[in-house]
Amino acid sequence: MKNIIVTGCHGQLGIAVNKLLGPTGEYNLVNTDVEELDITNVDAVLKLAREVKPYAIINCAAYTAVDAAESHLDLNYQINAIGPRNLAIAATQTGAKLVHISTDYVFPGTSPDPLTEFDPTGPRSVYGRTKLAGENFVRDFADRYFIIRTAWLYGEGKNFVRTMLGLSEKNDEVSVVCDQFGSPTSTAELAKAIQYLLPTDNYGLFHGTCEGSTSWDEFTREIFRVAGRTTNVKSVTTEEYTAAHPASAPRPHYSILDNYMLRLTTDFMFKDWKDALDDYMTVMGYKA
Repeated sequence: MKNIIVTGCHGQLGIAVNKLLGPTGEYNLVNTDVEELDITNVDAVLKLAREVKPYAIINCAAYTAVDAAESHLDLNYQINAIGPRNLAIAATQTGAKLVHISTDYVFPGTSPDPLTEFDPTGPRSVYGRTKLAGENFVRDFADRYFIIRTAWLYGEGKNFVRTMLGLSEKNDEVSVVCDQFGSPTSTAELAKAIQYLLPTDNYGLFHGTCEGSTSWDEFTREIFRVAGRTTNVKSVTTEEYTAAHPASAPRPHYSILDNYMLRLTTDFMFKDWKDALDDYMTVMGYKA
């Protein structure tokens, strides 16, 4: 079996990768999280890689607390930039492939059109800047890599879907932003994209989100519809929401990623976001 080091194994994507790749019998997953591996320590990363001799490293680790990131600059650069650099160095030294997950936050979020891999970046938050730095380090230090930018991710763990369902149990009405747009993406679908790309030599930068797009308030309405909830969704603007819930980091108003490189170079396609949500709600037992 081929050894694969998985970082951030207890996170939403790490769990999905384990559920999909683990049972195949093709890969032996060497799971790590902060307790087992400090990705910010290059010596620790190199030591593990030399011991495991991995076929691939899948980096699911990241600092994703977007608001808290604004006041934790050094920690963000360590985890989101230095960590990927260290993994890229280790991958190159051991001949491994590197799968690195990035984000829509590398863009300014002001485009009126879906964003391709060829559109200029311009992050407006600490989180976005550090994730872009991580991408650049992977390009600089890894010989064979897949960078996959995703957005609005949900799976097993703390996420928007679970938060909304929790709020619906305690409230007759919830206020949700109506002027931010993106493509809700399940970790199960993203894990499938990783599984598809992994054995190939089709290296480079990819966008990986579920097909279609929506706003946060319409996403919430679909969650409640599938779950059979009657909670009312009150649509509010970002300005109205942040007045009541101050946020440190600016949110992208437009986060719709076009999976352009996947379309050009593969026959892989993500599910429509509504179909993927229905699958998730069924598996998790949330569907009415």
